[in-house]
Amino acid sequence: MTNRLVLGFALFLAVLCVCVTRMTAQQDGTRFRVTVDLVQLNVAVTDNKGNYVTGLKPHDFVINEDGINEKLATFEEGSGPTRRLDIPEEAAATHGAQGSLAPDSPETLGSLLAGSNVFILFDTSNYMYRGFVFAQDAIADFVRSLETADKIAFYSYSRDLSRSAPLTPDRSAVVRGVRTTVAGDDAALYNSLLLTIKDASQYQGRKVVVVFSNGPDNSSMVPPEDVAELAQSVGIPIYMISTREARLEPVSTVVFERMSAATGGKAYFANSWRDEKRAFASIRDDLAHLYSFSYYPQPNPNRGWRAISVRLVGEGAKKYHVRTRNGYRPAPNRFINEPAPTSTVSELMSK
Repeated sequence: MTNRLVLGFALFLAVLCVCVTRMTAQQDGTRFRVTVDLVQLNVAVTDNKGNYVTGLKPHDFVINEDGINEKLATFEEGSGPTRRLDIPEEAAATHGAQGSLAPDSPETLGSLLAGSNVFILFDTSNYMYRGFVFAQDAIADFVRSLETADKIAFYSYSRDLSRSAPLTPDRSAVVRGVRTTVAGDDAALYNSLLLTIKDASQYQGRKVVVVFSNGPDNSSMVPPEDVAELAQSVGIPIYMISTREARLEPVSTVVFERMSAATGGKAYFANSWRDEKRAFASIRDDLAHLYSFSYYPQPNPNRGWRAISVRLVGEGAKKYHVRTRNGYRPAPNRFINEPAPTSTVSELMSK
């Protein structure tokens, strides 16, 4: 009898181990299943005086991913046409086999990377009671000035996110969305920014997010590090414009600067409505002078964070400064698989 009990218990442990192993494998399979079809980079190049450097060619750039040299597939300067470059044969075979867009199809490079989409996120929390109208004016002027952008979306946030004007080429519709906003509740910046990035990532082409914040975040459940990582992984630069109210809060200042730098964007701190307009003008100029290029990653066993470096070669390269995102994670699954902490963030679960 004792032997039977021992044998039965041993069998139970064996079955339990198999089940746990299968569950772990399934979880690992979900977490590490990676399909990277095309990595897109937005790159700003400036000289020692901060002036934009134009006229660079594909051979002027060297791109490394985890120390592996990458070969450009497309190249674009500013609002110019997208140039299709030579595509490695192994990339063509691999990506065609995965059922994604084949490199020779017209939907791939030209239409995939054409144009740009700008998502504007406006702080309408109770931090915005002062200077609310001036901020609306600055945003409206910025929308009208974006001649090179194909489409613009305008979102606002306090405790929750409001999609006041979904992505559209109609500038007047976006301006109406700006004018109808009202100041209100606490500020959940990071919750709302995460949702905005999720929205932007659903669209093809070049995307950027421009945030106007008048103060620190006091009600988000999402940490800013997660927001920055998602933006890096999907290749969306974040431009932050904040007022002196946020500047007085050291933590917010550091977070805004680090988040924008990590994604290839910029952070601005405006002391007046004139500074706000100058910041928006600077962002508009930046978007007009970005180099956009893409590559099919070489075989890489790393399924976690992949570091990207972009440098210039040739005469005068050392005199120039290159700004872009510093890496990406092929599959940031925790934004999809883990339960959301609030009803607002739970929107991620349905996308």
